[in-house]
Amino acid sequence: MGRRRAEWWEAGIRFTCLPNCGRCCDEPYGLVYLSREDVIRISSNFGIEPEKWLESDARKTHDGRYVLKSTPEKGTCIYIQEDKGCRIHSVKPAQCSAFPFWKENIRDDPSWRNTIEICPGLVHPDAILIDGETIQAHIEADAHAERSFKKW
Repeated sequence: MGRRRAEWWEAGIRFTCLPNCGRCCDEPYGLVYLSREDVIRISSNFGIEPEKWLESDARKTHDGRYVLKSTPEKGTCIYIQEDKGCRIHSVKPAQCSAFPFWKENIRDDPSWRNTIEICPGLVHPDAILIDGETIQAHIEADAHAERSFKKW
């Protein structure tokens, strides 16, 4: 039985989500994968059936998984407002809540440096230490969302 290699982030990473920053939501042509739980939570917030919400605010990828629609003009999140706030912040997809702690962002130093350039909350003076267990939970939530689903 071998020992598991410790990840560089296990001691924690300083981070704070800045109000009306929206940098993570304003990246053109990013994909936000949706879990079934996300669809139920968001559609319920709008008071409509999940199927109707999927029809209006989601689309399928080339392999059939559901993702949040992007704006046709800029390819950014359909829920980002002009002031960079999120229209569905209280019920946003799990993948959104997990940012910046996505596996693709923390896998290596170049990926993490790119994430730091996108996310000012990682270098903000008010950033708090997010412990390794919480980061691991975010990584798992992101992976769950990315698996998505193909049929409602």
